[in-house]
Amino acid sequence: MMKVLKSLAIFGLAVAMVAGAVGSVSAMDAIKIRFSHVVSPNTPKGQAADMFAKLANERLKGKVEVQVFPNSQLYTDKKVLDALSTGSVEMAAPSTAKFTSWVPQLQLFDLPFLFKNSDVLYQTIDGKPGKKLFKLLGKKNMLGLAMWDNGFKQIGNNLREIKKPSDAGGIKYRIMSSKVLEAQFKAVGGNPLVMPFSEVYSALEQGVIDGQENTWSNMYSKKFFEVQKYITGTDHGYLGYMVVTNSQFWNYLPKDVRAELEAILQEVTAWIRVNAHKINMDQKAKIIAAGTTKVTELTDSEKDAFRQAFKPVHDEFRNVIGGDLIDAVYELNAKN
Repeated sequence: MMKVLKSLAIFGLAVAMVAGAVGSVSAMDAIKIRFSHVVSPNTPKGQAADMFAKLANERLKGKVEVQVFPNSQLYTDKKVLDALSTGSVEMAAPSTAKFTSWVPQLQLFDLPFLFKNSDVLYQTIDGKPGKKLFKLLGKKNMLGLAMWDNGFKQIGNNLREIKKPSDAGGIKYRIMSSKVLEAQFKAVGGNPLVMPFSEVYSALEQGVIDGQENTWSNMYSKKFFEVQKYITGTDHGYLGYMVVTNSQFWNYLPKDVRAELEAILQEVTAWIRVNAHKINMDQKAKIIAAGTTKVTELTDSEKDAFRQAFKPVHDEFRNVIGGDLIDAVYELNAKN
């Protein structure tokens, strides 16, 4: 009986969400879709969200109105998932790490030096591993719509130049909430600290943390290079975003509207895969040009040393993430 009542309550919430977004169907009011994210508009995710809104508002004029709220204007990544479930927003794109407390298998994307290159990454997302992971989001009434790139992460800090694993020890690093990321920095003697992205600049400036890991675009757009002395180009970990919605809300949309939005999402996903790397490289060049941060590039052998130092993290989380998922990526690495 309780399960039936819960199902009815969820369905009632979905109807209320869409009714609130649609308004009077007979009056042809546009369906409001609020898209919340935490980064700047000039980052890969920010540009992708704006592109999605522009295309949706053009192609579904009068039927849909997408509004984008960047820079944590509405919610942090941690709080936006609750907002989706209550209908306070209709779409979001948190990093994969934000889902791992209830879908621990998604920590696959947090594993350091897991993906040999972008080809392996996309084959993982588009293949059986990705399909399996998207389905698991249904546990919380979420629907995964797409995976958007930001790119690969680098390590920044204020204490010393990092060229070998031992250099990374004794540094307080901001991390997203992820057991894998915690283990990653502990593997090289670092001290990880979970902190919202919006607080990182002031934490670096005030010495609450010594370092952080992020993509070039996030470090540039949030001006971390103003308060960070060193950045090492490690490309050690992937930063991707799950574009998600409330499954009842999405499925209750008119079929023609839903089909067009899904087609637009595919188009934007293809665009960001081509352009995310370019955006990161352009903004890396701007960080270097600013002259406030020493940027260190690692040789292949130096990267191998980090790869070996981080390898035990793969083994530690094998049972949590699933050996089948990790092995599937290993097999793709061997083929590419």
